[in-house]
Amino acid sequence: MEGTLEEQMRRIAESGYNAVEMPVPMEYSAADLKILLQEFHLDLIAMIFTGGAGHIESFRLQIERARLCDPLQITAHSGKDFWTFDEQKAFFTQALEIERRTGLEINHETHRGRAMCNPWNTAALLNEFTELHIVADFSHFVCVCESLLIEPSLARSLEICISRSRHIHGRVGFEEGPQVNDPRAPEWSAHVKAHEIWWKAIAHARFESKATRLTFNPEFGPPNYMQALPHSRMPVADLWEVCLYMGSRFRNTYAALFPASS
Repeated sequence: MEGTLEEQMRRIAESGYNAVEMPVPMEYSAADLKILLQEFHLDLIAMIFTGGAGHIESFRLQIERARLCDPLQITAHSGKDFWTFDEQKAFFTQALEIERRTGLEINHETHRGRAMCNPWNTAALLNEFTELHIVADFSHFVCVCESLLIEPSLARSLEICISRSRHIHGRVGFEEGPQVNDPRAPEWSAHVKAHEIWWKAIAHARFESKATRLTFNPEFGPPNYMQALPHSRMPVADLWEVCLYMGSRFRNTYAALFPASS
């Protein structure tokens, strides 16, 4: 998005969104950011990205900074895909302790390049840690596995992923990439349908567990997530309209599934 953060938040709020999901901006104090969020009646889902020589220290420092902004919840890009399972266990053991100590709801995103980069490793981590929860961005799974995850072992891994999802990134992936160019196009109807089946299953799981909320971010991204024409770098679809479409589509689907709770 272009413009100042204030201009961006105004546009987000006027379009009917309830929250903004982003890293805490370095140029804003926690107090100033909270004032801006309150002005536009938006909640914050804070994003953190572990890295450097010490991923858990990176995790802790970013959580502490985000905590000052009173976020609704945290989305974490956690660990690395090349770590051994023991290294991943060590990280998530400490991450869960930080979550307990801060009292924040921390959800670890299923994302390429991270510990939760594929269905089977994510399922193994969720089986290992009963308190661990995720942001379901299954578009990455589709890309990594080059399939719509119908193979029985992948479907079984998805079951526990669905049961531990507290937040959805509503991007639609395909076999060769994490984002279709436009989910409104008929050639992607099978891919949209597959993702919506998973999202509905998450909604049912949250409803049946008497959870207080389920959040959904229509997280289609700009180039290079969005395909662009060569040389001009012109995006092949209007990103803002794509996100509005997917957000509205999920909101309407959820309202139809759970009319009393919408």
